[in-house]
Amino acid sequence: MSTQIKFHDLLNIHSTSQFLHHCSQTKNLKAVRQFYAHVLRAGLFFISPNLQTKLILAYASCAQNKNTAKTLTHFFKGLSLKNPLPFNSIISQFSQDGSDSLALHTLSYMHHSSVYIDSYALCSSLKSVSCLKNVVFGKMTHAYVEKSGWLASVFVGSALIDFYAKLLYTDDAAKVFDEMPVRNTVCVNALLSGYAEAKMWAQGIELVRRMQMLRLPVDNFTLSAALRACSGLCAVKLGKEVHASVIRNVIIDFESDVFLQSLLIEMYGKYSLVDSAEKVFNMAGYGVKERRRDVVLWTSMLGVYGKSGIYTRVISLFEDMIMTGIKPDEVAFLTVVSACGHTGQVDLGMRYFDSMTHDYKLIATQEHYSCLVDLLCRAGELGRACKIIDEMPHSGNERCTVSMWGALLSACNECGDISLGKVAARKALELEPDNVGIYVLLCNMYAGNGMWAEIEQLRELMKRRGLQKESGWSWIDGTG
Repeated sequence: MSTQIKFHDLLNIHSTSQFLHHCSQTKNLKAVRQFYAHVLRAGLFFISPNLQTKLILAYASCAQNKNTAKTLTHFFKGLSLKNPLPFNSIISQFSQDGSDSLALHTLSYMHHSSVYIDSYALCSSLKSVSCLKNVVFGKMTHAYVEKSGWLASVFVGSALIDFYAKLLYTDDAAKVFDEMPVRNTVCVNALLSGYAEAKMWAQGIELVRRMQMLRLPVDNFTLSAALRACSGLCAVKLGKEVHASVIRNVIIDFESDVFLQSLLIEMYGKYSLVDSAEKVFNMAGYGVKERRRDVVLWTSMLGVYGKSGIYTRVISLFEDMIMTGIKPDEVAFLTVVSACGHTGQVDLGMRYFDSMTHDYKLIATQEHYSCLVDLLCRAGELGRACKIIDEMPHSGNERCTVSMWGALLSACNECGDISLGKVAARKALELEPDNVGIYVLLCNMYAGNGMWAEIEQLRELMKRRGLQKESGWSWIDGTG
């Protein structure tokens, strides 16, 4: 849309929204200012709240500089202080667009100008507070909520809990939950999310139990949080009870919730209950012909087999995954390459690695390269492993690269390849000269081959650099 259009024509054809939207998309601040000057001269700005809101949002979208908040205050003076709706719309849009600082600036203006602040403005602002991790502003908003009585609103209370939970202020989140006169599943889930992030599994389980006392319905998120807590606590019996609740609860749409299904698979896999994990996997997606099992489920099941040491099943399931038409992700490739290493299938593992980058256009991370190096070291192909580490793309993660050289050094010790072992040690120490672990591995290799003079030289070098091997110790619990 041309910005050269005459402004009176623009208003007459009712295309203000399209014009301002176009200005926002093209960041045409000049056109917005010209349009604002026109509506001021025409006396339209002060009589049309809808136009005011659109102009303010367009200006903020185009400006995005340190003076934006100051200019917005000028715009706000043209809004009616008795009508909170334009302010609510502005805060909501700022929050959705990621202009969180401007959302909080708008709320502050409302408060200082005695504009009525309702639950809508508070909820949108608390979302912005969470995104900015602004604890001070959040606590100030909490104080306002308490004084104004808005804690009686389950929506505002849930937003407050969500704010504290996301910043891991779980005690404050729990206190808000306890003080709320009315609670629902949403506020429970917000608190559960905080407990999960803080790995406070016991508190999460206790909260789920409290839901039964409060007669609050559970949903997919509640049960997912409960399963995560069960896994964290290694409470398999309780996990089975949650699974039973999933089956009994007709409200839960288990068949379409891939996340809930994968959590069940991972929980059973953690306890090595492979058969139970397989049952969940085999049931997932049934009943809906058009929907295949999601890549997350396949990857979860691959992980169960891998952690349980059933490496042949990892490879066979991965092949089934390909045949079914599911595109594997980076985690799936990591699992199957690792399985090839444990089964000694070097060529197959290399083929999977190449397929990941060439056929599926996935980017190999240093974890993938570590897995590949482990594959080759297990097979005794140390030269190929050394070449891969040397030619590997650098990502700045030196610790991971040192770990790979260390793995190669350890493999050289086992295979008796002293020459290549020295190369691996030198490469590792070039990256981390004070890595005591590398010195220890090198010392072990020398000792295993009776190279006592080299050991003495190595000890002298460590002494000059002020390095010292940590003493080993053990703990025997005699309490029974």
